[in-house]
Amino acid sequence: MRQATGLKPQDVVVLLKILLWQSRSWRQVDLAEELGLSQTEVNFAIHRLARSGLLDASKKRPMKLALAEFLIHGLRYVYPAELGGMGRGVVTAHSHDSLARNLVVGEGDRIVWPDPQGDARGQMLEPLYPSVPFAARKDAELHEWLALIDAVRIGSVRARNLAAERIRDKIRKAAA
Repeated sequence: MRQATGLKPQDVVVLLKILLWQSRSWRQVDLAEELGLSQTEVNFAIHRLARSGLLDASKKRPMKLALAEFLIHGLRYVYPAELGGMGRGVVTAHSHDSLARNLVVGEGDRIVWPDPQGDARGQMLEPLYPSVPFAARKDAELHEWLALIDAVRIGSVRARNLAAERIRDKIRKAAA
């Protein structure tokens, strides 16, 4: 088997889905189908996540404190984000409802992942992985998580702080 080295962007998406599914039984093929990844990509992601200390030894449960620390303090340095031109897509970052209701977000301030099936127009941000818009359309809770981490990656100080607090809250609730 290939040696699993550093994390890849799709690993974060896999880890978030595992966090959301921690109370149910799942298989790698289920993750692959839900996330628009191949089963091989999911398998390698799980091995990299376990090696990095973000999944436990069973490779089924996220290490929640490590996850919070990584998402809030490390992700934006490992996977920096850059805004592109205007286009059509799926809302993310501070444009997602979970943050937009606490911030003043003008129509010209919207951030979207480029996606021809998207229903919003805004400044484009490449998602962590190309299948992110597909996975977000299938799972509203995963969409919220991905938008929160995009707010940490690209948002203003206020948006980053709000996103970080929401991430901490969601992880605390997941631990219960």
